[in-house]
Amino acid sequence: MIDLSRRQLLAATAMASAWATLPKYAQAAAPVQLTIEKRTLEVKGKPASVFAIRQPDGTQGVRAKSGERFRVRLTNQAGEPSLIHWHGQTPPVAQDGVPGIGQDPIPNGQSWDYDFPLRPGTHWMHSHHGLQEQLLMAAPLIVREDAKDDVQEVVILLHDFAFTLPDELLKTLQGGGGGHAGHSMPAVAPRHGTTGHEHGAHMGHGGQAAPMTMGHANDVDYDAYLANDRTLDDPEIVKVEKGGRVRLRIINGATTTAFTIDTGGLAAMTLSVDGNPVRPVQGSSFPLSMGQRIDLLLDIPKDGGAFPILALREAAIERTGVILATNGAKVSKLSGEGKAASRLLDLSLERRLTAVRSLPEKAPDRKLMVELGEIMGRYVWTMNGKTYGQDDPLKVKKGERIELTMLNHSMMAHPMHLHGHHFQVVALGSQRVKGAMRDTVLVPAAMGEVTVAFDADNPGRWPLHCHNLFHMAAGMMTTVDYI
Repeated sequence: MIDLSRRQLLAATAMASAWATLPKYAQAAAPVQLTIEKRTLEVKGKPASVFAIRQPDGTQGVRAKSGERFRVRLTNQAGEPSLIHWHGQTPPVAQDGVPGIGQDPIPNGQSWDYDFPLRPGTHWMHSHHGLQEQLLMAAPLIVREDAKDDVQEVVILLHDFAFTLPDELLKTLQGGGGGHAGHSMPAVAPRHGTTGHEHGAHMGHGGQAAPMTMGHANDVDYDAYLANDRTLDDPEIVKVEKGGRVRLRIINGATTTAFTIDTGGLAAMTLSVDGNPVRPVQGSSFPLSMGQRIDLLLDIPKDGGAFPILALREAAIERTGVILATNGAKVSKLSGEGKAASRLLDLSLERRLTAVRSLPEKAPDRKLMVELGEIMGRYVWTMNGKTYGQDDPLKVKKGERIELTMLNHSMMAHPMHLHGHHFQVVALGSQRVKGAMRDTVLVPAAMGEVTVAFDADNPGRWPLHCHNLFHMAAGMMTTVDYI
């Protein structure tokens, strides 16, 4: 046991990343200055060159109040062209930050101004250019709702990290890298028809199998899994008050890794998903796929203590997280690996979620179907049998209510993200629901089916893609088009 004194705990908290404290508000008087730049991050004792999106004072990303506008000057000092997507926001398409759709990448050394109404909630920003997001070009975008002063807010941004460059990882997945990479670099997981997958079991580290379920997870075994840039070898310790209330704002910014959020001995209650309020669901285990966010409310016991908030890698034993600790609490050393593999993500929580503010009642004007698939053995991922660039965009009309059904023929789940809109989950398989409002929903493997509804009220050409970023890079993207 490590007994932290009050002074040590305060020092650890002072060193914590700026996004895990009460938000710093964007000022309406002048644009917020955001810079994309390179930085060196130490991961497990080794230096790594990664990206950052931060303000002049080092604040990662943007914090703002509900009702403010997103007035930002984005300057690119990354040493290469780049562009940032404001995930969860619904700006005009020209400000959405997707290369070739409304805006070209910003050249190095140049700036671009953004100005649009902010949507409240827990959102984030990340590159949509090439494979830059895989090198941590991402940051929180927190727009505080009518927050209560007696609730402490803690933001947790999750990532998977590899010392191997992402283009090399993708090449290996596509068959050009020649097999497992061992312990010194990330290992590309076996593909279909090899160990375990045909029966739905993925073999993790130590030979432990995930539960026997149709489908599998984890294309890549990463070198590290990060929570606010840190592993459990040296976790962030966030000071909390005895008897206090904490709102966790958790963002899954990982490339290919889904997590289960484990609050351990603290019971938690859902407040929102993807920035949209939901009716309370209590528990201590919450699935979170790539691109998704979840806000949880929990109470710190009056006698205090140290409370790990863990993110368990899907179908594996690796984990990351932060520790909430009161003054004088003893903080135990935590391993980056648990004793047993976590389970595959499913829709059990999704079935229990209900939007606080649903879409207005309206019959759909148009029903669309998208089939998610893959070309076996080639690491090519498709929508309606085609890859992006060869795809047939989904055509709708302004003002229509759209119901979109996504049917997954592949053996991996896909977190599907629609830009420029938030949709309501209205069916899980054949079961109609009045589910959560979201912008990213998980479609399970092996004939999983999810139907969402949205209003075509933001004209443009809007990406619809898998937020497993290697799946997107390997073809799983199309657009929803209307004027």
